[in-house]
Amino acid sequence: MGTYLKYRFLTLVREKSFMFWALAFPLILAVLFYVSFGNPAGDGMGEKMQSVPAGVVVTEENPPFSAFLEALDGDVIEIKEYEDSQEAFAALREGDVTGVFTVKEEPELTVDGSGLAQSILGELMEGYEQQAYLLARAAKDHPEGVERAAAAALEASEESGVREVSLGGRTTNTGVQYFFALIAFSCLSGAYLGIKTCCDGQANLSALGARRSVSPMHKLKGILADFAVLILLHYANVLVLTGFIWLVLGVDLGSSPGWVLLVDLAGTLIGVGIGILTGSISRFSFSIKMGLCVCATLFPSFLAGLMFGNMKYVIETRCPVLDRINPAAVLSDAFYCLAVYEDYDRLLEDMAILGGMSILCILLAFAAVRREQYDSI
Repeated sequence: MGTYLKYRFLTLVREKSFMFWALAFPLILAVLFYVSFGNPAGDGMGEKMQSVPAGVVVTEENPPFSAFLEALDGDVIEIKEYEDSQEAFAALREGDVTGVFTVKEEPELTVDGSGLAQSILGELMEGYEQQAYLLARAAKDHPEGVERAAAAALEASEESGVREVSLGGRTTNTGVQYFFALIAFSCLSGAYLGIKTCCDGQANLSALGARRSVSPMHKLKGILADFAVLILLHYANVLVLTGFIWLVLGVDLGSSPGWVLLVDLAGTLIGVGIGILTGSISRFSFSIKMGLCVCATLFPSFLAGLMFGNMKYVIETRCPVLDRINPAAVLSDAFYCLAVYEDYDRLLEDMAILGGMSILCILLAFAAVRREQYDSI
């Protein structure tokens, strides 16, 4: 049996076309994602958002509002000071600034248009007005706490800005979802190796299958040996990709390496299981099985966000059931639970779904393969 396992392993490794799709292609995609989106471990992927240019005109003294603008300068907005309103509004009309803040007893904001930059300035102004209202109300109802409330408001202003953080407190960016979906795609790519192994054991599709069908080795023993080799080989492929994304490209996959290994193992099982199940359909030719395999790997990965980042969110809001039966989406969600949500209850639910899918595929495949009989070879 040891010799059989060794040579089955070497045979699969030497299948360059299948190893390309199972290992090399996901690695190439990871590099392309990194080049396209930038460093996921940095402040963001792609081009960093620039500060919004805003003009400031002081017509009356208002120290709190001036301090508020000063705290935002250089981060969210880029302040350009003007001597009078005419000069500031001329710059607004010419497009030198997105909006003009007028500093007076009751501050005002003037914008020209309704784009994203204008909305940002409007949200900042609204936030200040809410703070000012709360301070005025606190001064009226609880004058003894005004000083503490003002200090808290000033601290909030100094720390203002928008960051994407998870419920667990981790800073995140939207680009990591492509890498999560890529690992899921890599797991499902084990289906190619599964189909190759099944076709090697079918007498109507290969000469090797014809020889194996008349060999003295028990069929179930051969099936289990092939399955063990598939799991070992493809698990190594997935670990190589995961390590490359995590350690080389710097994508944060959480602080629990053990759970990452378990998720990779669950993904390997479901990918190999899909391949064995597809390959066990003896009445189909090899080319048809490969076509089904391409659909079974690319389409679920597309729904999980591999080609279009927001697709997973669209499916989750429009048809959440589809997200729970899509193995690629479940795998991607498992990595979200580790790296973003830090929700281990949901992670266990994802693992249970993947385990159930894997067991179902493998049992159906074993049942189909064991019933294979040939009138003549």
